[in-house]
Amino acid sequence: MKKLLILLSISIGLIGCASLELGDALSSEQYTQRILDLGLSHEENLVEASKLKTPHLVSVVSLQLTNARDEKIQNEIDFVEAEKLADLVIVSNNGMRFIGSELSESIKTGVLETDFDLQSYYLEGTKDPTSGDIQHKLNLTISHNSKNKREYFSANACDSWGRCEAVKEDGTNNELELKAISSSASNCTTFKCDYSEIVEIKLSEDFLKDSSKKGFSISLISKKKSHKIKVSKAYLNGYLSAVQ
Repeated sequence: MKKLLILLSISIGLIGCASLELGDALSSEQYTQRILDLGLSHEENLVEASKLKTPHLVSVVSLQLTNARDEKIQNEIDFVEAEKLADLVIVSNNGMRFIGSELSESIKTGVLETDFDLQSYYLEGTKDPTSGDIQHKLNLTISHNSKNKREYFSANACDSWGRCEAVKEDGTNNELELKAISSSASNCTTFKCDYSEIVEIKLSEDFLKDSSKKGFSISLISKKKSHKIKVSKAYLNGYLSAVQ
């Protein structure tokens, strides 16, 4: 009987060790999620993280908890902003046409006062009355003071790492359909003019939905210069909620 109790104690000890080893084998992401699942405040989450086994694990999990807190706060801000932007979407033609609010941003391109681009853009959608499918496009106006007009001829979608190659690593096409609408010049001097160039970029329904978690960036390519435009998550989701 005594031997049986000893064997039982050893078995329980081995099971306990095995469980501990499994627990120690958790990744930092799994530890972070377990703490988040407790439903505690951020300060309490950090206290739980401080109880982990190694200083390195404590540091990594604490950083991930802080990132999760920051992401939650940003999501709440984006949600409120998206609701405001959804109210600004113009719906016309008996619900067949959707025009998002126009946004503008100034981008410094050099050291002189005139070295900047002004970008204005808005999303637009048109519903097919027969199929119900919606064709989307990004309407973009680029204003700049330059010696020559840029003549934009193509656009590539950018990934989460900021890479905007025409072909993805998996070999699939990353180009978007771009159409040049107009180009005008004013206030010309011997060396420069104020140019205003308007383009349209066709965007699929799948592309917009896939971008709804983070927004999207597009690289505009011209003969003279290439640059990026970023459409925020809040703006995109505001537009999509009004369209859908």
